Amino acid sequence: MQSFNNRVGVEFVDGSDAEDNKAGGAAAGLWGVVAAVVTLLSLLLLLATFPLTVWTCVKVVQEYERAVVFRLGRVVKGRAKGPGLFWVIPWLDVIQKVDLRTVSFNIPPQEVLTADWVPLKVDGVMFYRVVDPSLWVMRVANGPLATHTLAQTTLRATLGAHTLVDILTQRKSIAQRMEEVLYAASRVWGVQVERVELKEMTLPLGLQRCMAAEAEAVREARAKMIVADGEVKASHALKEAASGFSPVALQLRYLQSMSSVSNVASSTLVFPCPTELLHAFT
Repeated sequence: MQSFNNRVGVEFVDGSDAEDNKAGGAAAGLWGVVAAVVTLLSLLLLLATFPLTVWTCVKVVQEYERAVVFRLGRVVKGRAKGPGLFWVIPWLDVIQKVDLRTVSFNIPPQEVLTADWVPLKVDGVMFYRVVDPSLWVMRVANGPLATHTLAQTTLRATLGAHTLVDILTQRKSIAQRMEEVLYAASRVWGVQVERVELKEMTLPLGLQRCMAAEAEAVREARAKMIVADGEVKASHALKEAASGFSPVALQLRYLQSMSSVSNVASSTLVFPCPTELLHAFT
């Protein structure tokens, strides 16, 4: 009994779907006939009053614009109209113009928590343009707002998957990754993302102080190592030079150094006296 009910239910559902499809097809066919009749009557009226209604039938769009035409609520087949002149039926057609120029959007500063738990505030800029006016009009209610919101969320999600060091050192690759994600998400709206750039990154004040102290300590340690290395090299050079002097040459060099020091004004010259000379007077 249960299997019989299931078969009956399946047959009933299938029959209702078929009836719905037939009803939908009949309604579509009836709508097409009505639309054709209304369009034909409108064209006859335009021909009858052509000298008077010609100015209302001509529309103009600029070189950087395209016009999406809706006739009785449906998009006219073919690509968007323009640029230049095109003909419309004034009381049947509704026109929506779309700008094809590149638009720049400044992404406002976003609070981001990096993968290593560092709070960061980042802003950027995005360049995009419309490549399919029909999709831009039909697929999204407010295209600019949707694109801007998508850019903000993508910025937070992309930077949140990287550490602070990666963000600071790999800005170009991160921007390219954001561009790919934005293009994949917005191309169904007829939008092409051309470029994404990260502008400024603001760290907390305490973290800036810690990073500055760390960098200063690293620079001081490096400077000390450089000084120590220079002293070692100087000592080796002096040792090699002293080993090549004879006693007479060493004495002459000593006297020359004393002479150069005595030429300096207000200088005090200290002459070392060997203790062996003092024994001769005692």
